[in-house]
Amino acid sequence: MQPIFCSRIKVNKKRKSMEDYNKGDRQEIFSKKIRAGKRTYFFDVKATKGNDYFITITESKKSFEDGSFVKHKIFLYKEDFNKFQEALGETISHVKTELMPEFNFDEFSRENYHHDNNQEGSSDNQMI
Repeated sequence: MQPIFCSRIKVNKKRKSMEDYNKGDRQEIFSKKIRAGKRTYFFDVKATKGNDYFITITESKKSFEDGSFVKHKIFLYKEDFNKFQEALGETISHVKTELMPEFNFDEFSRENYHHDNNQEGSSDNQMI
């Protein structure tokens, strides 16, 4: 079983061309971006050359020191999907129902909490 892990990566602002990106062994199949204040989250489905699929979850935040992006990434492999989904759902439910039942989480919906910062691109369209 593959482990789930995080890493801290500094990323340059220069973007890869689509041709450079397609030369890699990980093909992006699906991507969803969530902007949340000063952070952006990316949920990407990728495929290996052998058509095996995995998900990367990336948090990207611009560094004020040098203008680069600091990224934290989790690799989630198919054998862990159900366990991860269940644990995440239980954790969110616990916070919403047990710790903060009076808080209106709907006030932070995507439409209301959208931060437009066009300097950040897709999680893998920037040079590493």
